[in-house]
Amino acid sequence: MSQNATTLKPTSIKLTAFLCWLGWVFDFYDLILIAFLIHSIEISLHIGTNAGAWLIGVGLGASGLGGILSGWLADLYGRKRILSYTVILFSVGMFATAFAQNTLQFLIARFVTGLGLGGEWAVGHALIAESVPQESRARWSAFLQSGEPVGVALASIIGFMVAPHIGWRLVFILSSLTGGLAWVFRRYIKESPIWQQSPVQTLNQRIADLKPFIKDYWGLVILAFILAVLKLGTYWTCYTWLPRFIQGSFGVALGESALWFLCGQVGQFIGMYIFGFIADQVGRRWGFTIFSLITATALLPLALFWHTLFHHEQTLFWGLMFFLGFGSGCTAGFGALLAEIFPTQQRTFAMGTVYNLARGVQVFSPVIVAMAVQHSGLQGGLLVPTSLAVLTAMWVWTLPDRNGQALTAS
Repeated sequence: MSQNATTLKPTSIKLTAFLCWLGWVFDFYDLILIAFLIHSIEISLHIGTNAGAWLIGVGLGASGLGGILSGWLADLYGRKRILSYTVILFSVGMFATAFAQNTLQFLIARFVTGLGLGGEWAVGHALIAESVPQESRARWSAFLQSGEPVGVALASIIGFMVAPHIGWRLVFILSSLTGGLAWVFRRYIKESPIWQQSPVQTLNQRIADLKPFIKDYWGLVILAFILAVLKLGTYWTCYTWLPRFIQGSFGVALGESALWFLCGQVGQFIGMYIFGFIADQVGRRWGFTIFSLITATALLPLALFWHTLFHHEQTLFWGLMFFLGFGSGCTAGFGALLAEIFPTQQRTFAMGTVYNLARGVQVFSPVIVAMAVQHSGLQGGLLVPTSLAVLTAMWVWTLPDRNGQALTAS
């Protein structure tokens, strides 16, 4: 592993990457957990399914604003400091969610949670991208993103097997304890050496620099945003409603339902690591294309033949669930891809804006899929992410591939 003045020492890289990974685990755990709890929440708050879809989406929507604000602040005040603040914010939001007594209180609590969640992704990925050797940047980015399937797996276990026994309110209270990570971050995480070497800016200078940045980079921002909308749309249009479908169909026991999701998350965990190596070898665009087509290939037979596969072809069914997760491993590529196309002094702001606005758009995902399911059943629901996966494989080629290029402080 090569090392220079713009990378951390190997031991510091590992510790910083692990702590950022841990933060992302609980970040994504909270985002997906509500999909497993929403049925109980709807009953408790006396609301209908359509309103429940918006309760799921508000956190995703708020994450867009949180990503922009946190990215802006992290470019000005440093990655390490803002990262710890985002953890505190989403922990406070989770704690408040547990005590919501009506729909308005719940929406406000989830909005606060989303603000914190949105900031964590961009700041963590920028910190890692700026701290590791350029030839292994995609692999470290993939490691950080691999917290996503771990978070989903944890959410599925808690949602399917623990929440029915202790209730959704206590689940959110216990989950809010992740706020302790903020103290650990401030004590042990190392600041990005590239950010430390970049020119110090005042708030007025940051505002003045925004206009030329937009002028020079607006095209890349739009292209990257559309890619993120397509890829994240593939994921969220599948996973925000599938837990409800599994729980309400086939008379499947909760334990087996959890195993379905764990199978997909194991596939995604493995897929992310393999994607990291492939992206470092053949480039980001080929990695996105290959893995998105794997996702579409797994989704299509599930959409068309779910009942047959479930009742008569269990081995093939489980294999498709695994490869559905495996193909989703290309989400591991966003950290490196976005970090490499934006300058250091606007990097976290740009990354947070692109990724989290795209994630914020997913507020409409559960609503769109609910409409598709109502019109065409399971087949219609699964054909939505299938189509988005194919579009992702095509759209990624509109972006530059700067695999292996060094990041600079200016």
